[in-house]
Amino acid sequence: MIVERRVELRFAQESREAETHTNLSAVRQDGRCLWVAGDETATIERLTATTDSSGHVTGYEGQRTVRLADLVPLPAGPDEEADIEGLARTNGWLWAIGSHSLKRKKIKRGQSVAKSRKRLASVVREDNRFILARLPLAAGEDGLSEAVAEDGDRTAAVLGAHGDSITDLLSDDPHLAPFLSVPSKDNGIDIEGIAAHGERLYIGFRGPVLRGWAVLMEIQPETHPDDPRRLRLRPIGDDGEPYRTHFLDLAGLGVRDLCPHGDDLLILTGPTMDLDGPVQVVRWPGAAQVEDPGVVPAEDLPVLGELPYGVGDDHPEGIAVLDETDAAGRPKLLVVYDSPADERLTSAGGVLADVLTFEK
Repeated sequence: MIVERRVELRFAQESREAETHTNLSAVRQDGRCLWVAGDETATIERLTATTDSSGHVTGYEGQRTVRLADLVPLPAGPDEEADIEGLARTNGWLWAIGSHSLKRKKIKRGQSVAKSRKRLASVVREDNRFILARLPLAAGEDGLSEAVAEDGDRTAAVLGAHGDSITDLLSDDPHLAPFLSVPSKDNGIDIEGIAAHGERLYIGFRGPVLRGWAVLMEIQPETHPDDPRRLRLRPIGDDGEPYRTHFLDLAGLGVRDLCPHGDDLLILTGPTMDLDGPVQVVRWPGAAQVEDPGVVPAEDLPVLGELPYGVGDDHPEGIAVLDETDAAGRPKLLVVYDSPADERLTSAGGVLADVLTFEK
């Protein structure tokens, strides 16, 4: 893929202090708005596009912060990070999903061997990571989308705050249950992408990767009949199961993000372990029309292009389709990066994202 240009995402002082701009993990376009999230907070940020005379985006600014705890109950309270790794938008709703992952503590530079070994033996669960939130979008006074607690009879709701998270459903899954106790960077459960199409959500797993096959889950959440602030999963398919899994041959890579494009899914891929690359964008044609659990070979998943990445930095983490096309009518993608290289950080406190065009 070709980097056509870079655009600045400009954040307010509070978010820069929280390092949200250097930990971006999810992005989704919403008209003039851009919803983004970092993986170190329990917030979602809304930015507004600035455009040139031809309507091309030149940057995003005017940040507004949405605290998830102001809209939905969080199992670990308002201050613990939610590790939001994916955002989706459809039918007037904004969806946000946590990684649903365990984490192994990192070795800190300068620590003794004994302390380093102890940290590597420590696995931590943070309950706010295990949520799926559905937020109503409503037009604000400025005409832009706002995420709100209520909009008429539509109510913000969450799955995962009552021992009913997605991973709780996997305890008997023949493929995924063995990985529930494995930390994310050890090829354990690690959700890093979500896309919405109609009433269905597609959830992409960075890990585990099973003998080179990546995992994608399909669900249909609905409002819980006993509490409008809770979600539950309605049966999907003829077998009455609450979810459906698909296995995709992504050349040994996992899912880093998902983005719908018509009935297709665009898949940002990358390593499941703690590695820098390679990174690709892959298309799953007709994904939204699939009605059965799938095993999708590589020849049915065309690679649209390679993405640049750094060594120890510049990790592509989120993709969004823009309302721009190239001369051939193909969409342009916006890519945001976790751990951005120094050259991406601007003097105004912003960070540069890439606008990409397809080579084929």
